[in-house]
Amino acid sequence: MNDDVERARLLLKDLRGSIDRIDAAIVYMLAERFRCTEAVSRLKAEHKLPPADLTREAEQIARLRGLAEDANFNPDFAVKFLNFIIKEVIRHHEAVNEGRTDADTVKS
Repeated sequence: MNDDVERARLLLKDLRGSIDRIDAAIVYMLAERFRCTEAVSRLKAEHKLPPADLTREAEQIARLRGLAEDANFNPDFAVKFLNFIIKEVIRHHEAVNEGRTDADTVKS
């Protein structure tokens, strides 16, 4: 095997290790984010507030788009990812409003 291929394999191993650590951080950050949004769900249900807040969503999308642009990251992808999260958060808000616990994302 030539040295270039061996160096490439070592670089791949290092890069994949970094990817694995980043994935772990993402999972822990998402868990913390959903702990917060699940608390928001209970607060909204308790005070009979609507599950969706279109003004907040628009502000978050604009903010995330700006952050993505600052990070030289595709803002459309970032918004698509946030829209997925928002959809799950609203689904949870609606479930809590209905007294259901089957939509919890994190364990207490």
